[in-house]
Amino acid sequence: MKKIFISSDHAGFKLKEVIKNFLERKKLNFQDLGPINDNSVDYPDYAHKVARKVKVNKKHIGILVCGSGTGMNIAANKHKNIRAAQCFNIKSTKLSRLHNDANIITLGSRLISKKNALKFVSIFLDTKFDGGRHLKRVKKI
Repeated sequence: MKKIFISSDHAGFKLKEVIKNFLERKKLNFQDLGPINDNSVDYPDYAHKVARKVKVNKKHIGILVCGSGTGMNIAANKHKNIRAAQCFNIKSTKLSRLHNDANIITLGSRLISKKNALKFVSIFLDTKFDGGRHLKRVKKI
């Protein structure tokens, strides 16, 4: 994994900051693409920033946080070669990487705890794509 790009909207800002601290403690290479506070912003602007960075290199990974995780997910998936996955439990997170080779995780700050968010990020970063029979399906996307 080369670099992690992280962003949020105003609803996800506090959780984004928690995740950034986690990434710093793990000494992972990441870049925060904003916002810099919890003032109201439009989530598509930040989803597009991350998606544009991630699609440049297949080793890049993205983390997007909004209130539900849904808006960021929809916006990011508008980009070619982006496979954003809205993760809400351990199984959905693990399978998003194993079977779908997801390259962006989207999280809902109003739906999951900080503890679970960090667990999901860790699983997302540590799980590798299985390839095999799943590769032909991912190629059809």
